[in-house]
Amino acid sequence: MAGFNNKLGVLVPRSLSARLILLTLGTLLVVQAATLATVAHFRQKFTEQVTVEVTATTIRTLRQSLAKVPAAERADFVRQASRNEWRLWSRTLPANARLERRIRQNNAGHHRPGQGATPPKPPPDTDLRRELRYFVDALNARLDDGTRVGLSRGPVPRLYISLVPDENPDSNAQEWLVIPLDQLAPPVSTPAILAWLGGMGLLLLVAAAFSWHITRPLTRLSRAADQLAAGKPQRVEPAGPTETRRLGERFNAMLDTLAESDTVRRTLLAGLPHDLKGPLARMRLRAEMLDNTEAQEGFRKDIHDMQRIIDQFIGFVRGTDLSTYKFAPLDLHHWLEEQISAWESAGSEVHMTALPDTPVMISADRTALARLIDNLVTNALNHAAPPVEVSLSATQHHAVITIADHGKGIDPERRAEALRPFSRLDDARTLTGSVGLGLALSEAIVKAHQGTMTLGEAASGGLAITITLPMLPRQAS
Repeated sequence: MAGFNNKLGVLVPRSLSARLILLTLGTLLVVQAATLATVAHFRQKFTEQVTVEVTATTIRTLRQSLAKVPAAERADFVRQASRNEWRLWSRTLPANARLERRIRQNNAGHHRPGQGATPPKPPPDTDLRRELRYFVDALNARLDDGTRVGLSRGPVPRLYISLVPDENPDSNAQEWLVIPLDQLAPPVSTPAILAWLGGMGLLLLVAAAFSWHITRPLTRLSRAADQLAAGKPQRVEPAGPTETRRLGERFNAMLDTLAESDTVRRTLLAGLPHDLKGPLARMRLRAEMLDNTEAQEGFRKDIHDMQRIIDQFIGFVRGTDLSTYKFAPLDLHHWLEEQISAWESAGSEVHMTALPDTPVMISADRTALARLIDNLVTNALNHAAPPVEVSLSATQHHAVITIADHGKGIDPERRAEALRPFSRLDDARTLTGSVGLGLALSEAIVKAHQGTMTLGEAASGGLAITITLPMLPRQAS
């Protein structure tokens, strides 16, 4: 069953619009085929039950009428009666005319084959006579008074009807009523086929338009969902059928709810640290007034950890607020080298291991980018093991920054969890004085710069953080 579903998935288009068009086209083809089959069936029944009966009665009547007309006047009688369209052939059947095979049962119960026991070669598919063969066969079967009906095989289609009783079935020497068929149009003409194809094409265009009208709101909603996942929520315009319109309205309502929740979260994260600054300042003052040195040192450590937590909250709020970013062209080559040199000059085991030979120009907010590098380097020094190695490389369109430490690293199955806000990986790193916003803040800053941040394993076995940022287009010299 799974294999069948896989094969079906390969044959069926993936897009909803293509599936709707395929469904509509398939339905049209099935309906057209059923209609044509039904029309052909009833036309055949009509030909057999009505047309053949009427034609047979007409031939019998004509034969009875001609029987009362002198032989010398029969030809003129036929021309006048048919307005000079039919004529009478009183000689042997022409060589290019051949009687259709006729099998009729006599009174003794035996079958009497007509002339031409071997069925003639059927005419070309485009010939009108191909459609008339069934009519002629049915007419021969209905006529039981010796009348014979045949079709010509020459370039001009003609219908031959015998007017003299067929005393000798193997003889063609009798009177024949000749009816030309060249003025009859084929059952399915080229204009009819073109009209049918044009109608199918028009219906297909209408189906494509309806499919596009149905799937366009879904496509917009999919793009809006991608924008939401990228941190850039965008409202959609409800359109299309009732279901897709309601879906768009629900999506916009969800965006409003998320925006309200985000506003509450930002207000909480920004207001709480501000409200805690006063009590922390008083606690710091009272700690300095203590006579017990051990208790004073404990208070100082707790106050330092609390201040660090507050700074993380403030940094996270700033890092996730895109309105605070001020982007400008930046040569990442020289800027990053200066940042790492500042760490080295302060005595920290932070080293620049690789730099490209050419400038690496990006669009960045210097303050946010400095917060990103300081945050990652500080995390590596506090929660892993030095030295911390920083490298910069450049591809054709991106700048790649790698920050690697010599600690224990993070298990691959927990790296996605480490990027979530307020995530604590106590079994992997010691997070004293941390609320788990360091990597989440770093990723938010990278996303604000249209980049990506991934966690991997360094050559030393520690954690390697790779940051990919888009470069500015290089100007032609």
